[in-house]
Amino acid sequence: MLSYRHSFHAGNHADVLKHTVQSLIIESLKEKEKPFLYLDTHAGAGRYQLSGEHAERTGEYLEGIARIWQQDDLPAELEPYISVVEHFNRNGQLRYYPGSPLIARQLLREQDSLQMTELHPSDFPLLRAEFRKTAARASIKPMATSS
Repeated sequence: MLSYRHSFHAGNHADVLKHTVQSLIIESLKEKEKPFLYLDTHAGAGRYQLSGEHAERTGEYLEGIARIWQQDDLPAELEPYISVVEHFNRNGQLRYYPGSPLIARQLLREQDSLQMTELHPSDFPLLRAEFRKTAARASIKPMATSS
């Protein structure tokens, strides 16, 4: 049985660091014209509601994305990451946190591709539904388990 659910931890300080680095790597890869494949082996649900039961129970996002949300004096290196978070919170209120697959989808170019896998039986359908909402060229597969 899988017990880890990222929805309890979405937007925490580790996510801010991880997704900032992810954004900078993608931006660096885009400096060349050659298309690339982004593979996310632990994609999770894709999007997380910060006012949801799981996020509210731990409140970890309060020490992560909420601490830097709408600050004016952030380092330039945070700009690609923050712009994606802002895209999913257009009204200025921090309600949603994009996971790594949504960050990748937002930053990838037309010629790049995105492949995702997810093992958790509750998160895989959420991820699939998230990407059905758009015409994004993405491949989503459940992660196989060994018996």
